[in-house]
Amino acid sequence: MTEIESLINRAYRYLRSASRLLEDNDYESSVSRTYYAMFFSAQALLLSLGLSYSSHKGVISGYGEQFVKPGVFARESGRDLNLAFQKRQLGDYESRFVISREEAADLLQRGQAFVARAAEYLEHAPDSES
Repeated sequence: MTEIESLINRAYRYLRSASRLLEDNDYESSVSRTYYAMFFSAQALLLSLGLSYSSHKGVISGYGEQFVKPGVFARESGRDLNLAFQKRQLGDYESRFVISREEAADLLQRGQAFVARAAEYLEHAPDSES
């Protein structure tokens, strides 16, 4: 299994975890798993271009530069990745519960769409390592 395939498989596993955490009313953890699913998908996309970044912000920025700006993916996907990062930061570092069920459910839907689009792109990408 290639690193790209491994990242996408991990993304899908994290989405399943996010769904279970949402059902268990653990919204902050659900948001965190959703964000990481999107993050791993973005890493896989960038890796398919031979690019690797050492920070979350680097991956998010690289995704915007390589996939959103050129129009490979809609601007909304870049906004969704940024939103997920912001909500994960809130959920992980705030001392009180700050994520609602509706926010977590909405982000999970966005994350599922993000990962599915990334996986579909990688499946058909001519120069992908997958």
